[in-house]
Amino acid sequence: QVQLVESGGGLVQPGGSLRLYCAASERVISFDFMAWYRQAPGKQRELVASVTADGRITYGDSAKGRFTITRGNVKNTVLLLSNSLKPEDTAVYYCHAPDNIWGQGTQVTVSS
Repeated sequence: QVQLVESGGGLVQPGGSLRLYCAASERVISFDFMAWYRQAPGKQRELVASVTADGRITYGDSAKGRFTITRGNVKNTVLLLSNSLKPEDTAVYYCHAPDNIWGQGTQVTVSS
């Protein structure tokens, strides 16, 4: 069964940078899309950003203007970037692909 493996979370100061990376664990055909979601304590999981195989990008309302999603150079990889993090960005970030495939999540904590 294909898995998504995330990396890059951790503790970041307000205004700091973020680089999250997600890759499929096996060689499979190209996903139609890949996405990042996040879930803060006590809140529902929400879309951060998604990108289709042909490059169409959608951002969640909370991410517009501050996050960038891009597909990696290797098939079935995706990155999430930000250089202006806020404390309210603190959450577990999950990578997502079609057929209900989810990563295990990576914690991002924005705090001084």
